[in-house]
Amino acid sequence: MPGLIRGVARTAVIAGTATAVSGRVQRRQAEKYADRDQQIAANRAEGYYSGMEQAAGQQAPPPPPPAAAQPDMVAQLKELAELRDQGILTDEEFAAQKAKILG
Repeated sequence: MPGLIRGVARTAVIAGTATAVSGRVQRRQAEKYADRDQQIAANRAEGYYSGMEQAAGQQAPPPPPPAAAQPDMVAQLKELAELRDQGILTDEEFAAQKAKILG
């Protein structure tokens, strides 16, 4: 029984010492790298705000040109031709609608 208590006590002392040493090492590293971490954060913030200023100073890019109306006109003319071929539109109505589409 005394050997068991001695073993448990020794384990407790070793575990306590390891915990204390580990805590000290962690605090030292945190202090050592705290300045570096602050500098990195400051550089990131500076880069972010300077990027925002540059973006605000630039003009917006011009809008893209309007899409070509050719495919729509062709599709409309095909529909009109189908309607004429089916007898729904007369030749005169077809010609009037075609003139509207073509401008």
